[in-house]
Amino acid sequence: MPKSKKEELADLLKELENVGDIDGAAITTRDGLLVASRLPRDVNAETFAAMSATMYGAAETAVSELRKGAVKRVISEAEDCKLVAVDAGPTAALVALVRPEANLGLVLMEIIKVANSTKELMR
Repeated sequence: MPKSKKEELADLLKELENVGDIDGAAITTRDGLLVASRLPRDVNAETFAAMSATMYGAAETAVSELRKGAVKRVISEAEDCKLVAVDAGPTAALVALVRPEANLGLVLMEIIKVANSTKELMR
């Protein structure tokens, strides 16, 4: 029996768990609806999705004012984590919860790979 699109998206998020230094991730619509998530238990996934979409949207608005092209990623750094939001197509974004000590270049390569796969599935 073929997998549903939601199951395939969940499988993509599982791939990120195999990457060291990623504590969770979610796929959201650009307007903040949760599509799929694999986040720590103490994180409210719906709130995380809504606020991540708001963060990404604010960056898009700022960059649009500068007329410098489309936003590719937004990185927010806190004391205990980094949030990395990456474009996942015209209607979605992939947001990963990354440990502060992570090698951002290596982690970003994996996040982008999953975001590109997400783009294909969301078509």
